[in-house]
Amino acid sequence: MHLRAKPWASAWLTEHSDIVIDQKQATEQIGKWQMLFDQKNPIHVEIGSGKGQFILGMALAHPEINYIGMEIQETAIAIAARKSFEQVGKLPNLRYIYGNGNGVETYFEKAEVAKLYLNFSDPWPKARHESRRLTYKSFLKLYEAILPEKGEVEFKTDNRHLFEYSMVSFVNYGMRWSTNDYSLDLHQDDEKVLGNIETEYEQKFMAKGQPIYKIKAHF
Repeated sequence: MHLRAKPWASAWLTEHSDIVIDQKQATEQIGKWQMLFDQKNPIHVEIGSGKGQFILGMALAHPEINYIGMEIQETAIAIAARKSFEQVGKLPNLRYIYGNGNGVETYFEKAEVAKLYLNFSDPWPKARHESRRLTYKSFLKLYEAILPEKGEVEFKTDNRHLFEYSMVSFVNYGMRWSTNDYSLDLHQDDEKVLGNIETEYEQKFMAKGQPIYKIKAHF
């Protein structure tokens, strides 16, 4: 997803630095993220939040969890944060990072994050771009560095090839899951779809009749 630049984005992010943390601030916040929230609760992070529908929905549905949406595109993170702010104000359990997921281990200490979400990540289909996929082994190493022992990565996609690739990548890294932890057609599974918060892309692909693949893999 690449969005056209919005002239207001940079100024808005600067004015709302208490909601959106930039990359430099994020590295300085390591080990101290709970201080940014009203209550000390487990922290869940979404890498690649796009326009923010998922992370906002999760924060509203689960006030007992502190959420952080991370996005590398300035326009996307500005749209996500502004939409959230205009709809519900400054939520006590939602913050954003304007930064690169490839540096996530410089933002958080080991076990500072309880769970990670990867939703509809770029599939990077060409073999020479394999290392850019967010489920590539080098990314899994970064995730392991910030999650607790047996920490969980939840992954959703419409791309069958990426899903199959990711399952192999997880297994090769030593990650595991049970039969209850994955679905090959999420929205046709009445039990596994309970509590599911949809992303913008998820709604788009569902409207086309495409299956949504989901897995919860544990280190």
